Amino acid sequence: MKKALVVVDMQNDFCPGGSLAVNEGDKIVPIINSLMDKFDIVIATQDWHPADHCSFKENGGIWPKHAVQGTNGADLHKDLDTKPIKMILRKGMNKSMDSYSGFFENDKVTSTGLEFFLDDMEIEEVWVCGLARDYCCAYTAIDSKNGGFETFLIEDATRAVDLPEGNAEKMKQQMLDLGIKIVSSRDIC
Repeated sequence: MKKALVVVDMQNDFCPGGSLAVNEGDKIVPIINSLMDKFDIVIATQDWHPADHCSFKENGGIWPKHAVQGTNGADLHKDLDTKPIKMILRKGMNKSMDSYSGFFENDKVTSTGLEFFLDDMEIEEVWVCGLARDYCCAYTAIDSKNGGFETFLIEDATRAVDLPEGNAEKMKQQMLDLGIKIVSSRDIC
């Protein structure tokens, strides 16, 4: 079976010091780097918001301003090994629609093209890691499973924001209920 690693939003703004920092978000970079050579293809997603994006608190959204196009905060973490990454998929570029999943905008209709790319590459398994486990990773995994891919979330290669409190556990249970396998990086050979 051909398998893809999807590295979700390993960007500066989601790591310590960033505007929407996930606790210890940078600690997973070495784990992710160590996994890349175990997959047929590695894909990264990147939030890429316009400065007036609807998800920002100042525009009525729930998040602080983050991952603004062309800023240091939107850049991939400096320690992430980008050489094995074959495609970087940017999402959340429509100022009036948020985008958690690597597969669809939050309207669940507007495709990013990831599913078609994976189908063209004859990928059967999708393994998800990155930030944040209870939002962009979870929604990417859910859409992967709903798209017909055997789907795995690499738990120790993710971190959660857990907002609101309890969301991390709620989303984990939702993934398990759908048949997404929650694994450790040690389970990957």
